Amino acid sequence: MSIPSDWIVPDWPAPANVKALITTRRGGVSRGPFAGFNLGLRTGDDPQAVIANRAYLRRLLPQEPKWLAQEHGTAVVDADGIEHPPRADASIARQPGTVCVIMVADCVPVLFTDRTGTLVAAAHAGWRGLAGGVLENTVRGTGVSPGDLLAYLGPGIGRQAFEVGADVRDAFLARSALAAAAFAPCGPGKWLADIHALARQALARAGVARVHGGGLCTVSDALRFFSYRRDRITGRMAALIWRES
Repeated sequence: MSIPSDWIVPDWPAPANVKALITTRRGGVSRGPFAGFNLGLRTGDDPQAVIANRAYLRRLLPQEPKWLAQEHGTAVVDADGIEHPPRADASIARQPGTVCVIMVADCVPVLFTDRTGTLVAAAHAGWRGLAGGVLENTVRGTGVSPGDLLAYLGPGIGRQAFEVGADVRDAFLARSALAAAAFAPCGPGKWLADIHALARQALARAGVARVHGGGLCTVSDALRFFSYRRDRITGRMAALIWRES
């Protein structure tokens, strides 16, 4: 069974036993503003359409993904022990076949593994999570030396589309003065934020030097990506990562 042609298979130097995939809106049976491969059950889409989309995805994976009840927070959980979706925005798996998953529609999905492929992780990096330290928490939770980790940044809202207020900029400056470089003024009290740059800064603070991906904008490509900022009523994509034996 092949994946749709425009889904993303991360191009990064992960070990051969580590597999990763990021869906787009290509394929699927959802309609209207959710067309077509919507995976979000809390978006207002027909639940049966989402279930059908998830069933298609499941056939591409070693087991059912370990879905999370994401809340733009900083909690990190052990995916191997998940039975029901916990309230968290990142998960880590060490067992072969356990699929970490993050759903997004502008926030950046960040995938992790280590240089020997002994674990995988996925984190939901919206601005609130980034400002709160979700990536640093994920790196810490792996228990691996940050220098041994690799990270991959999936598609997210582009700098030209991400207008924020001074409160968002101030939240990042409170963590690091270097964050100023990720913001460009666009009007009184308004700034354009580069969320991929902010994610890279967070990873650098955590000691992760090998960072790949980034740069794909969900807002500007309506045919390929869902975007909450662009459409408000929309679907969700998924970023998934697992390891084989």
